[in-house]
Amino acid sequence: MNRRTALRRLLYIAGGTLLLPACYRQSGKETIALTHLVIDEEQENLMAELVETIIPASDTPGGKELLLHLFVFKMVDDCHKPEDQADFAAGLASFAACSREKMGQDFRQLTTDQRIVFLESIEEMANEQVKRFYAITKRRTIQGYTNSKYVMTDLKKYELVPGRYNGYFKMG
Repeated sequence: MNRRTALRRLLYIAGGTLLLPACYRQSGKETIALTHLVIDEEQENLMAELVETIIPASDTPGGKELLLHLFVFKMVDDCHKPEDQADFAAGLASFAACSREKMGQDFRQLTTDQRIVFLESIEEMANEQVKRFYAITKRRTIQGYTNSKYVMTDLKKYELVPGRYNGYFKMG
């Protein structure tokens, strides 16, 4: 056996060992470790669809592809007060129930147009938990998108301060 073959096999074994735990994800567990919030897989998938509805994929990546739902969870878990975290968790549960009640289906099963109609109707709802949840989610989703690697590297062109020199610019 030559050295290259042995190294190649060793790398395959190491790569498989690193990849194997990802294949055995227990159903019902969240993807991201949170300290104060308790989120299950169903709620995480609901949040992923909500974030994708707020920032849909087009020629640019959408909210789900940029993992903005995980950003929202992490920001609420780390940066919000305990009462806001409680409102957020209660609002997430109420959001799913309101979707079933108002639209007759789970939010994830709605078409894109139905989702938009439902999100626009949140403003007129009497449920304050859902309103608060949606406001936090929308704000953090937009913050996550504008601070994402994709936006910062591909969409915004950074220019060093003080910018370009323009010799033709008239002064006063």
